[in-house]
Amino acid sequence: MKPLLPTVFGVLMVSAVAYRADGAALLAAVAALAAVAVSVWWRPAATVAVLLTVCAAVLDATAPMSTALAGLAAAAYLVLRHGDGRATPPTMVAAVAFALTATAVVVLPVDVPWLPLAAPLALLAGYVLALRPYHR
Repeated sequence: MKPLLPTVFGVLMVSAVAYRADGAALLAAVAALAAVAVSVWWRPAATVAVLLTVCAAVLDATAPMSTALAGLAAAAYLVLRHGDGRATPPTMVAAVAFALTATAVVVLPVDVPWLPLAAPLALLAGYVLALRPYHR
């Protein structure tokens, strides 16, 4: 028996985007759901399901919170599907942190004119912190 948990995350991913979809977005969501079903037997279909879900989100201009939920479910879905139903805690913590950060960026209204100038410095700081364990 194949693990059920990845399929649950796949269905959650598609349903978060297809909640109010219509037209072409609904067709993409139905195709994504079919790809989730096929991915039980053929793992590469999981990647196709995520890409079709992204297409559905773009075509329907899905709400930011639904998109964040779909993105978090997609990360869990891919990790569990390609990891034989297992995920490491650091992977899931990073996925949740990224989803929370992306949601905060979208939801919080920030109107600071100099903020784009700080982005490269923040990126450099994150890069240095990520490489710190490898530096003696």
